[in-house]
Amino acid sequence: MELNLIIPKPVSIREKVYLAVREQILGGRFSPGERIVETKIAKAIQTSRTPVREALHMLEREGLLEAIPRVGYSVRQISWDEVEEICEIRAVNESLAARWAVERITDVELRALEENLETAEREVLAGKPKAFVDRDAEFHEILVGASGSVRLLELCQVLRRHMLLYRIESLYLPETALGAIKGHRAILNCVKKRDPRGAEIAIREHLEMSKQSIRRYAFKGKKRKRD
Repeated sequence: MELNLIIPKPVSIREKVYLAVREQILGGRFSPGERIVETKIAKAIQTSRTPVREALHMLEREGLLEAIPRVGYSVRQISWDEVEEICEIRAVNESLAARWAVERITDVELRALEENLETAEREVLAGKPKAFVDRDAEFHEILVGASGSVRLLELCQVLRRHMLLYRIESLYLPETALGAIKGHRAILNCVKKRDPRGAEIAIREHLEMSKQSIRRYAFKGKKRKRD
């Protein structure tokens, strides 16, 4: 009899620290600009400073933290100008991904997107809007993954994560989550129709809504002037 044994890969201390601190940042327990103290985290998790340092470096690469020379790390702050820039770059990349997905998406991926929307709506209507953070990430990753480009997927993931810190507050609101689901549905409908131009327009409208929700909740409607 042929054996198919799969041994789960053990989770490293570094990975555990990374996930724990990331959850605290995205959960709003650390504010933008707040300093992250290595020794305090190591003591709280009861580990050495080395895996903590490595985890914080991973979060810096992800765009959630920024390094301060001779001090350590703080939760990254971004300006309104950066939000606009990231949204525009996302629109370009995700529009390209949608066009390629229209040509290459499989029935399995289409079903996965449908199931994602059904689950997301069910969770939000059941009073669990915070769960939409994961559903939102899942939708975009399935869609971009359907483009068949690993490099494009990596780029889109990085850009989405840069925005997440400032979008998290609005995503926790049921009306914002339901609006985003509506945007996802419009994108999916265009992909189903094999309509690349429609998919591009739907992507841009969806990201514009995301940008305005960030402005409303994270920047209090104030737009910074460019330097």
